[in-house]
Amino acid sequence: MISLLIADDHPLFRSALTGALRDQLGEVEIQESHDLESTLGSLKANPDVDLLLLDLNMPGSGDLYGLIRIRSDFPDIPVAVISGSDDLTVVANVIEAGALGFIPKTSEPALYVEAISTILEGDSWLPQGMSEQLQQLPAPDLDMQRRVAELTPQQYKVLCYLHEGLLNKQIAYELSISEATVKAHITAIFRKLNINNRTQAVLVVSDLNLQLN
Repeated sequence: MISLLIADDHPLFRSALTGALRDQLGEVEIQESHDLESTLGSLKANPDVDLLLLDLNMPGSGDLYGLIRIRSDFPDIPVAVISGSDDLTVVANVIEAGALGFIPKTSEPALYVEAISTILEGDSWLPQGMSEQLQQLPAPDLDMQRRVAELTPQQYKVLCYLHEGLLNKQIAYELSISEATVKAHITAIFRKLNINNRTQAVLVVSDLNLQLN
């Protein structure tokens, strides 16, 4: 029996997709999670999941960060990204980060089944014509993606706040921590990302299209 994990913060979408997949696939075991923390917990408890269907924008995931973290912690679990956006730069980043497929949320159930079946057979899947479009884009920075995966969730939040231009005292207020802790996080971020200043940190967030959510 196929075992799937749907990670998405919208219960109505999870319910609709679960129903559609059961109609299309017959006997299938489907689990659900609603944020990055619950997804990581579910994967840890169920390491034999055949495929993770991952929403990029659920809480804690921070767009690309969630995928990077999951691929780092569970490299043997196949991941297909589901997203309401089909921006080519985002698609290029998620494929380079290790996703085996990218499925627009607006896809018909039959396309979900096609994508799932293709990935479970060991191949990657993209909407028709998208592979050719991606070949026109520059290759994403895979090394930096791996470095971002080493950040803790709190360090990732600090990185995103740096991108938003917040001062240390403002970051401290947002995270309910001391300025000294913020400085310690920034030092750790610079070391892990092999950068030297806030400007470089801003560029990392922009280049990888990272977000805080």
